[in-house]
Amino acid sequence: MITKLLSTFGFIFLISLMACNTKNGQAQTSKDHKYTNALVNESSPYLLQHAHNPVHWFPWKEEALKKAKDENKMIIISVGYSSCHWCHVMEHESFEDTTIARIMNENFVCIKVDREERPDVDDVYMTACHLSGGGGCGWPLNAFALPDGRPFFAGTYYPKSQWKNILNDLTKRFRKNPQELEKFANSIMQGIEQRGLVQFNDNKAEFTKPELESIAQVFTSGLDLKKGGKKVSATRPIKFPMPNNYLFLLRYYKMTGNQTALDGVNATLENMANGGIFDQIGGGFARYSTDAIWQVPHFEKMLYDNGQLVSLYSEAYQETQNPLYKEIVYATHEYIKREMTNEEGGFYSSLDADSEGVEGKFYVWQKTEIDSLLGEDAAMFNETFTVKPNGNWEHTNVLHITKPIETIAAKYNLSIANFKSKIRANKKILLEARAKRIRPGLDDKILTSWNALMLKGYVDAYRSFQDQTFLNAAIKNATFLKKNALQKDYRLNRNYKDGKSVINAFLDDYALLIDAYVALYQITFDEQWLNDAKGLLEYTLANFYDTKSKMFFYTSKLDDPLITRKMILSDNVIPASNSVMARNLLHLGTYFYEADYIQKSKWMLNNMLDQIKSSEQPSFYSNWCNLYYELTNPLYEVAIIGDDFANLRNQWDQQYLPNVLLLGGKTEGDLELLKGKLRSGQTTIYVCKNKTCKLPVNEVEAAWKLMD
Repeated sequence: MITKLLSTFGFIFLISLMACNTKNGQAQTSKDHKYTNALVNESSPYLLQHAHNPVHWFPWKEEALKKAKDENKMIIISVGYSSCHWCHVMEHESFEDTTIARIMNENFVCIKVDREERPDVDDVYMTACHLSGGGGCGWPLNAFALPDGRPFFAGTYYPKSQWKNILNDLTKRFRKNPQELEKFANSIMQGIEQRGLVQFNDNKAEFTKPELESIAQVFTSGLDLKKGGKKVSATRPIKFPMPNNYLFLLRYYKMTGNQTALDGVNATLENMANGGIFDQIGGGFARYSTDAIWQVPHFEKMLYDNGQLVSLYSEAYQETQNPLYKEIVYATHEYIKREMTNEEGGFYSSLDADSEGVEGKFYVWQKTEIDSLLGEDAAMFNETFTVKPNGNWEHTNVLHITKPIETIAAKYNLSIANFKSKIRANKKILLEARAKRIRPGLDDKILTSWNALMLKGYVDAYRSFQDQTFLNAAIKNATFLKKNALQKDYRLNRNYKDGKSVINAFLDDYALLIDAYVALYQITFDEQWLNDAKGLLEYTLANFYDTKSKMFFYTSKLDDPLITRKMILSDNVIPASNSVMARNLLHLGTYFYEADYIQKSKWMLNNMLDQIKSSEQPSFYSNWCNLYYELTNPLYEVAIIGDDFANLRNQWDQQYLPNVLLLGGKTEGDLELLKGKLRSGQTTIYVCKNKTCKLPVNEVEAAWKLMD
């Protein structure tokens, strides 16, 4: 049915699947503008960018949905985000055009959605886009729905002439033959309701190492062992970092010694670190590479990527001791501290790809600029970062490394230490020069889930490097979230900007914050973080848990219902909220002796097992695979108790031991496992499994030997 609708439209669908950046959206007073709509009262930078379009935009609220029903008008749900390039293009071409706006206003109720604030809405209508078969589905996402919100067609960016044709054609169809659109809506709704739900698997749960190895072999067969990342086709060479994939491969290597897994991790991390996807001057990663060698990024920078990549590079350093990985963590931290952190320790969401209307302009260089700034050091710097007189990309230069630094240092008769010192000094000069350019727009809203990922990144960095700077940043952010997102009953808010925090949180906010708080407990032994994690978990069980499937819905039962209530099951650029919750249940069940939590965790993995085993791309279940690893390599509980606990705890992290939960402190605290473990005048280490502890030791190396 949907194909028929598309063919009768006769439109060409232009794919902007990897959409990105937009103009800087700073609120101005309404009197400065000819037009003002209902978005003017919102706090989202993306919504504010559209607040003075001639289109009568509404935010996603009951007012707009009621208006559509009362006036029997179709709905346009237009979804994007602040750093989305094609969102900005379509706004300029169509939504700022008064002729187009008149058609939209007269015939539709028009709703603008920030996908980062309302991922629940985005997910429903993005699913509709995929089901409607309209070519590429990305952002901007433009979905058309009946007055009750049921979608009948969705697509992405359209040039103005095509957008106008779509509007006029749908207006005619709705007036003359609404039954046709009703059929398409019914068809799409059936598909939406079937997706994102899972049936309870009542077969006995059996998780074995051979089965996990079989899954991992399919996983590793898809790796590009030369350039890193997944193998890609010549027609679609785009690569995303996908940090959770490599966190699993590190664990798989630890379990089996499979060299291919470690080679895939190292190839990815080294090539990304040397590529243009990493900001070689200012630190931090862009969202994805437009090519197979990580050279040219789509230049927007997202907090969620950088938080996870700090975790990944930190864990990889623990295992490999590769100094490059440490450099990347510290450079990314400097970027987050300099450009993405507010005074209270909250982290902003993203930086645009564009500045002055040009993608990447802030980040790229002409050789003549570098020559002028660096003088006699320019030749060495240009060779190091592959700078060409006529540019290495679209007549300009994306800085990236293609030669071993040892080769270049030798050519210029420098030791590695002196070479690196000179490069650091050169980077500082270019960073200061770059700071004078017109900056990309900043999306300064603060999202709980993304902050939790960055918080976890700093925890992992502290574990690898024992630098107090990382611990301070982690505690400051955790405290910020506790103050501004966490309510007394453990309900969370998702967003925070300009003192406002108004959106009820989704499952990923709870899941990722629980994970981050458990991680923070393990480096501080401050039980408030563990108790808060348990309180949040209990809240999700009360408000998100489905007793029939034993899984979690993405939205709370307290939220106004959408056209369907979905579950997020597959791991993507951010791990699925259900896979994170399953691991949270295992971890907190272990800490608090809650057998029911652990049983729920096993049920969840068992529900997903057939999908994981049959998938040709198990990388989309990488965090489920992390849970599988933890269930087949049972978690050790390592208790460190006594006055010198912090020193011994830090010593513990000199080895990469991913199947360990740490607990302890100066005193026994309130956890059951710690009771009766304190010895006067000593700091002792207990290595335990399944609530059973071996005899205590006083040295970390001795404790390591107690692990099978």
